[in-house]
Amino acid sequence: MAVASHEEMVNAIRMLAADAVQKAKSGHPGMPMGMANAATVLWTRFLKFDPSKPDWEDRDRFILSAGHGSMLLYSLLFLSGYEAITIEEIKRFRQLGSNTPGHPEYDVAHGIETTTGPLAQGLGNAVGMALAERLRNARWGDDIVDHYTYCIVGDGCLMEGLSHEAISFAGFLKLSKLIVLWDDNRISIDGATTLSTKDNQLARFEACGWDAQVVDGDDPEAVAAAISRARLSDKPSLIDCRTTIGKGAPTKAGTAATHGAPLGDDEVAGTRRALGWSYPPFVVPPHIVAAWRKAGTRSVAQRRAWEARFAALSDERKAEYRRTSTGGLATNWQAPLNEFKRRLASEQPTWATRKASGEALEILTANFPEMIGGSADLTESVFTKTRLTEDVCPGDFSGRYIHYGVREHVMASVMNGIALHGGFIPYGGTFLVFADYMRGGMRMSALMKQRVIYVLTHDSIGVGEDGPTHHPSETLASLRVMPNMLVFRPADAVETFECWVIAITEYDMPSCLVLSRQAVPAVRVEHESVNLCARGAYILHEADGGERQVSLFATGSEVHVAVEARNILQSQGIPTAVISMPCWELFENQPERYRKEVLGPAWPQCVRVAVEAAISPGWDRYIGENGVFVGLKGFGLSAPADVLFKHFGIVADNVVAQTKAALARLPGAARRRDARFSIDVVG
Repeated sequence: MAVASHEEMVNAIRMLAADAVQKAKSGHPGMPMGMANAATVLWTRFLKFDPSKPDWEDRDRFILSAGHGSMLLYSLLFLSGYEAITIEEIKRFRQLGSNTPGHPEYDVAHGIETTTGPLAQGLGNAVGMALAERLRNARWGDDIVDHYTYCIVGDGCLMEGLSHEAISFAGFLKLSKLIVLWDDNRISIDGATTLSTKDNQLARFEACGWDAQVVDGDDPEAVAAAISRARLSDKPSLIDCRTTIGKGAPTKAGTAATHGAPLGDDEVAGTRRALGWSYPPFVVPPHIVAAWRKAGTRSVAQRRAWEARFAALSDERKAEYRRTSTGGLATNWQAPLNEFKRRLASEQPTWATRKASGEALEILTANFPEMIGGSADLTESVFTKTRLTEDVCPGDFSGRYIHYGVREHVMASVMNGIALHGGFIPYGGTFLVFADYMRGGMRMSALMKQRVIYVLTHDSIGVGEDGPTHHPSETLASLRVMPNMLVFRPADAVETFECWVIAITEYDMPSCLVLSRQAVPAVRVEHESVNLCARGAYILHEADGGERQVSLFATGSEVHVAVEARNILQSQGIPTAVISMPCWELFENQPERYRKEVLGPAWPQCVRVAVEAAISPGWDRYIGENGVFVGLKGFGLSAPADVLFKHFGIVADNVVAQTKAALARLPGAARRRDARFSIDVVG
């Protein structure tokens, strides 16, 4: 059998990309064709991986941040021998149920380390993975954790604002095992990048503490030399690979025409002639496949040596490594947590729920050493740092607390990377209103089913004088509509702790803990061994003195308002229930019988009232068209918190008045002469 040349191995990628996009009638052929040479150098000479053991813990991580060029990754996985990416899957590119979706999707197939497509998210994930490698190395040593993170970015990735947060953060921490290859083809969808930017990217990276080199991306020896130099640096590294988008296409190479559309039959045929590729679509000759498969076995000896070193660990250390790698929790973890919850019910603290979260974290971080915390420059406000979480610093990764600075978006993206890497449970805090700054990363947490925990404080007009810029009146509703995202808004210290426990134990969902700035009274004053919040909603107080006539639904700091209103209504002989609804998503997953029991009778047998210091979208599913919503109708105002709650009528007296007004509208209510239905509506 002939021995394949480097150029033949490169051209296999180019033609697979061109043919797959042409067959799918959609896709992005230009990027894979342009970066094929540099990627081949990386995968055949440097990347530490073993397709026969794709989940080997100490493999290098490869992230294609420019996810639109997904056929580059799929070609590399197929050619090097990953079982899940066959030539049949390449033919099914972008088709329903294939292992080769339009953009790389985590967990579809081994070798896809993260979901990419939203530009620069992959770069942020790569920073998180590189950080996780250093964090784990500090705990296990070079014999067990010692690998690189490689990331390919495009021009678009570097235009996104997230990229600056990522490179600034990585440069500060001196993440020297992070190497980024930039596909510098100078083309975007609209045309030449000079239409919108002339940034000096090398100077930008260097200013952020990176090493930066520029090479001809089609010169394999130059690329190899640059990667070798980068691996010796004590800084993260950028390698600017000057490439030609659509390399090999006879008339479209170097133009935007190759960026996001099939080349066309004639152009594909011309590419075959230009590259000297005489084989039919999706046919890679045996000698080229053999060369790639040989490259895929290059790290087998390293993997076996690692397995021997791991086997030499004590049984206890091996078990702990495996547990944290898979995300499992230590045995008997419930006992100290239950005791803490019992104490909260007994002592009934009137903490702000952000303070309650901080107290919960003291217990949780003591029992789960894999928890890695942080905040976006709001540590003292969001209470995410505990006595046991020392700072992570450049050169010292033994700590457990990350100062992200004012970089919310990269905080989310980095936490995704940490979670994807394995070994840790990341959580990070900021104000709820700033969730909008990191929504792209939060959405990726949900899409990839990653256990990432967002601590989002200052959750309402309770922020007070800072005014509507800092009042997240619409943010809660917008987070609740995100699929696969648990949004918790606990009412007091007990509920806050229960929500934290759920967030820790939900392995395949991110969580948002939405927490108050202001102190709230305890509403859970009797210990319950069961986690009531785990059902999403529950009856805090059932109606007394007859069938339920009123159901008051509330979350967070408004639950105690509902309780106060119930006390007034009950004193007037109106049987009223209070339902706490800390997590709608979990409630929707409960059996129908339970949901009906909690919701109780509907109009016209019962009045349903929702109380929440936010806008109303979503509540209609619970209170119905005849229900009453006591909350906001728009943005907040600047004033002390207690003044704002009164101004907007989110107080017990107004809840009572609005409820009685609704009772008076019940069919037949006009014929009643019962004093219970006298009305005095406020606001």
